[in-house]
Amino acid sequence: MHHHVRDHIRDHIRNGMPATDLGTKGWRKPWSDDAGGACVEAKKLNDGRVALRQSTDPDGPALVFPPGAMTSFVDGIKAGAADFLC
Repeated sequence: MHHHVRDHIRDHIRNGMPATDLGTKGWRKPWSDDAGGACVEAKKLNDGRVALRQSTDPDGPALVFPPGAMTSFVDGIKAGAADFLC
């Protein structure tokens, strides 16, 4: 793929875009809860970013995070930074 085509695709992906624009394949539920089937689904994008969507609204908006932000978030969760939420 040419560099300028790759840049265009990368620039097209943005926070709040319809999750369906990211395709239907590759979405996973890395964790689940007792919220009646309402889970967060994650998809690793080709450029390393991570998209999240609500499983009960797969056509809704996707939150798109750079790799470093997602790594910091997961590391923080593992270190107990979000224990106050439970």
